[in-house]
Amino acid sequence: MNRLLQVKTHPFRLLLYLEWILLVITILGELPWESLPYLGTLLAESSQTSKLLPYSWLLNIICIIGFGFMGLRLPRGTTASKWLYTALELGIIWLVTAWGSWRISFLSPYLIVVIRSCLIFQPTGRLLSTGLVFLSFLLSLVISVKDLPAIQLELTQPRPVTLNQIRIWFIISNINTTILFGLVLVFVLMLVNALLAERQSRQKLTLAHNQLHQYALRIEDQATLQERNRIAREIHDSLGHALTAQSIQLENALLFCHSNPDKTQVFVSEAKQLASIALKEIRQSISTLRSDPLQAKNLESALTSLIEDFGNRTNITLDSTIDLTQSVTIEVKTAIYRIIQEALTNISKHSHATQVTLKLQTTPEYLHLLIEDNGKGFNPEQNTTGFGLQGMRERTLALEGNFRLASEMGRGCRVTVNIPLRKFLP
Repeated sequence: MNRLLQVKTHPFRLLLYLEWILLVITILGELPWESLPYLGTLLAESSQTSKLLPYSWLLNIICIIGFGFMGLRLPRGTTASKWLYTALELGIIWLVTAWGSWRISFLSPYLIVVIRSCLIFQPTGRLLSTGLVFLSFLLSLVISVKDLPAIQLELTQPRPVTLNQIRIWFIISNINTTILFGLVLVFVLMLVNALLAERQSRQKLTLAHNQLHQYALRIEDQATLQERNRIAREIHDSLGHALTAQSIQLENALLFCHSNPDKTQVFVSEAKQLASIALKEIRQSISTLRSDPLQAKNLESALTSLIEDFGNRTNITLDSTIDLTQSVTIEVKTAIYRIIQEALTNISKHSHATQVTLKLQTTPEYLHLLIEDNGKGFNPEQNTTGFGLQGMRERTLALEGNFRLASEMGRGCRVTVNIPLRKFLP
């Protein structure tokens, strides 16, 4: 029973509910409203040969209900099975028409056939099935002429009327219904196609969104891995070097601790200084690993603390100008902080500079950052260990910004970052 009643798995439940409404209209049209008060008398007085006539409306309703249950299990196999399904639908409609006189309520099952064909066929099959439905409607309209009171027509005519003439007259008298039904078929076909196209567009959009989300997660994982590798290399190059040198100094101190106390003291002092350097490197690595480098501060306060720490650690003169008139999102704030932090770290480690200029300002459309030093400079094309520079460039590109690096041997380094703010305003 659960496999038969697949309401929840129907490809378009709204159309299924519409089918049920149309079927209810058809069933109401089949009920013998004019004979219901006298139905008991008709059944009691009717002869054995005429007992089928009062039951014709009941047989039609049973067929219509069976026709409705067919909509719960649409074919998904071969094209032949789909056309066989459509032929069975039209056969049931013809059977209902044969057991009773033609009624306007018979239009509803034809519309249901068109709706179902849109769900099981491709566009070409939908057009063919709609044309087949219209031809079937015309044939059922012609065949239903046998139910007309032909005798009354003959009495009103000066000469006998043939059955073909009666059919022609009936078609002409119902030409408005035929044209209207054709237009309704076209409208239903276009409407259902539009609904299906809209649903397919939403499904494609959902799929694209999921794929983009998965891609973003992979990029995030890759960026995290690159950041970890960079930090691991920094720890190896700086902290590892300091601890190795400290170990050597302590070994030398042990060698001379008895024979030369003065020299031992020198080695111990150098080891202590190396320990201080290693401690700074650890603190800097921890600061880099923080998920929120701003620590709930605004960008100006965080940069002020960063600049003060840079001056205390390096004794390099830093001339800073910060003018943020535009509010920006946390993504931009974090990226700018990391870029400045990385730039100052590179300057303190490699530039041998004595003065640094930092300018950060916003306009209605852009955020501009300039970091310039008077250090020894380098050749950017020969720099193969620039993990910091690569990180700054990637952070800028992630915000659709422009990253520029200019440096020459003996002429310092200049980093320029421009980030458009049209997409990153809070």
